[in-house]
Amino acid sequence: MKIGIVCYPTYGGSGVLATELGLGLARNGHQVHFITYRQPARLNPFQENVFYHEVSKSDYPLFEYAPYDTTLTSKLVDVVRNEKLELLHVHYAIPHATVAYLAKKILLTEGRYVPVITTLHGTDITLVGNNPAFSPVVEFSINKSDGVTAVSESLKQQTLDSFKIEKDIKVIYNFIDFDRFRKVNKDHFKKAIAPNGEKILVHVSNFRKVKRIGDVIKAFQKIYEKVPSKLMLVGDGPERNKLEELCRQIGLCHEIRFLGKQEMVEEVLAVSDLFIMPSESESFGLAALEAMACQVPVISSNAGGLPEVNIEGVTGFLSDVGDVDSLAQSSIKLLTDDTKLAAFRIAALEQAKRFSLDNILPEYENYYEEILRTAVYSS
Repeated sequence: MKIGIVCYPTYGGSGVLATELGLGLARNGHQVHFITYRQPARLNPFQENVFYHEVSKSDYPLFEYAPYDTTLTSKLVDVVRNEKLELLHVHYAIPHATVAYLAKKILLTEGRYVPVITTLHGTDITLVGNNPAFSPVVEFSINKSDGVTAVSESLKQQTLDSFKIEKDIKVIYNFIDFDRFRKVNKDHFKKAIAPNGEKILVHVSNFRKVKRIGDVIKAFQKIYEKVPSKLMLVGDGPERNKLEELCRQIGLCHEIRFLGKQEMVEEVLAVSDLFIMPSESESFGLAALEAMACQVPVISSNAGGLPEVNIEGVTGFLSDVGDVDSLAQSSIKLLTDDTKLAAFRIAALEQAKRFSLDNILPEYENYYEEILRTAVYSS
């Protein structure tokens, strides 16, 4: 198949999934065209069957805000025409589902019908999509998609609860590429971080308020009182200054490292003992799954799709959102029992294998083929 993929080229979950999916499709022989305003963070453009089309920005002085929706629509039409794309797969509803619908309408005037699949990732429904400024357009665009997928049962239900959806929503879970995310020996790196054998805790996110990283730091303060340990915070974003100030207030800056954005996050996970994810909203928890693939148990909230990934008392522990004491106690329970920690590591890997790219990729391929067979134009 010739497939166009539209996504945000960021470190966030939607961009990561779209990129890894496209690369997997390309390895299976499909021709994949990424269409976005910047090369996606994990995209290797020097791969057979992978193409990248950059959406140019318009700086015409009349526009206070550059009309990205319009330029993206024009780019989609151009790429579909010239590359003979058979299918568009857009990730994150806003504005990609709307843009794809408009491109589809333009192409139809030329006698070309290109089906559109929209994948819902989370905040496009739970946060941004529920904003009255966007919700009518989000609802319309989802209903005008030829196929709709969600990355968890929880997100599917939230979508149905939030909007009047007339389309069937197929749940296809996020996935892991085990060629990249796996346990490897990085003892030299671990010794540099924890020279005296301290336990290493890690959190990875885009440092937005919804991730509740302050809870990670507060829980670490309690853990540190009981267990010699280090905390690594991977990522960056609007909350970073507040978090650095919190570290100074509790006097633990020497034990907490802000590592910034890391393309090779798997190397950090390779030396970690626990992954902490206390989010107040999480459609799936891809970062947690990546940790589990590297045999790192997860201490998380029970928000959204996290219970579909992290099994209570098996691969880690679940806590109510905002329950810092529970996060700390669960962490201490594992970090002070090496036998239990080793068992949880094994269980985390076994659970992660359910979400391997080899298992999930065929689900997308079969869904593409189904939509290509059954898509019928509706105005």
